[in-house]
Amino acid sequence: MAEFLSTSFGAFVIIVAQCIAVVSFVMISLLFLVYGDRKIWAAVQMRRGPNVVGTYGLLQSVADALKYVLKEVVVPAGADKAVFMLAPMTSFVLAILAWSVIPFNDGWVLSDINVAILFVFAVSSLEVYGVIMGGWASNSKYPFLGSLRSAAQMISYEVSIGLIIIGVIISTGSMNFGNIVSAQNTSYGFFGWYWLPHLPMMFLFFISALAETNRPPFDLPEAESELVAGYQVEYSSTPFLLFMAGEYIAIFMMCALMSLLFFGGWLSPIPGLPDGVLWMVGKMAFFFFLFAMVKAITPRYRYDQLMRIGWKVFLPLSLGWVVIVSFLAKFEVLGPFWARFAMG
Repeated sequence: MAEFLSTSFGAFVIIVAQCIAVVSFVMISLLFLVYGDRKIWAAVQMRRGPNVVGTYGLLQSVADALKYVLKEVVVPAGADKAVFMLAPMTSFVLAILAWSVIPFNDGWVLSDINVAILFVFAVSSLEVYGVIMGGWASNSKYPFLGSLRSAAQMISYEVSIGLIIIGVIISTGSMNFGNIVSAQNTSYGFFGWYWLPHLPMMFLFFISALAETNRPPFDLPEAESELVAGYQVEYSSTPFLLFMAGEYIAIFMMCALMSLLFFGGWLSPIPGLPDGVLWMVGKMAFFFFLFAMVKAITPRYRYDQLMRIGWKVFLPLSLGWVVIVSFLAKFEVLGPFWARFAMG
């Protein structure tokens, strides 16, 4: 067996198996994310939510997925059919692709590259093309307006997210997620994680992640009150499912980034308990719970308010934080509190 795995074909089999494992985890998680989103929203509104299909409604997401897969695919008569069908596949594939550099434990990563953060942002920045393609190819004004909104929104908040992460990179001296988690592994435990040195940016990152993934209260590209359903309005069946799956996968990706960048990834918050993948998954689930709670309890912003916050508030704050952290790390104020690259 060892001889087989050392061959080129054996290495290919291992890579394929690892890819299947990551995709399987993401897709199975997706079913429970949709279920949890519905249940949390229902609990806030004091109603039951999914409770019929399966025990406690656990199979409701499976039933919905089967419904979308088996329904007829309707393509508008005036649509550009090739681009219309390519758009949801683009959004879905790119959302999955970003998970190739996300570690779940020490060494548990499909591709352990030194520029993992750049890879994630390169892939996530391309996801906007799927939205623009879908809105333009639908040959309808509401999808087109929704796609333009989404493009402007995603670009605006990618700028602030990028600047926020630069602060973490400065503290760590690396763009590798494994090194970022290792830099948070200090004798201070939970209080040594980056949420404390970068506390203001943690909140800005969370809010920017809501806007980046079109989640309430920043779901303006899909606002039913004025755009019916935005860029998705002409989609049905499997193409619509791919759009929605890509959106939830991107949300789960932001939960993973929150865990890795600010909350120690797979590190245990309780002294004496071993680190491991369960801590990573648990933190991701907790941040998704926060995403769902924000959806349930906050009213929607106007579009001009959303853009004003991004460019006039978040951009100056995140840019100023980069300057401040650069100064604190350069002169090692409070020792390795901000300059984790100097710990060795």
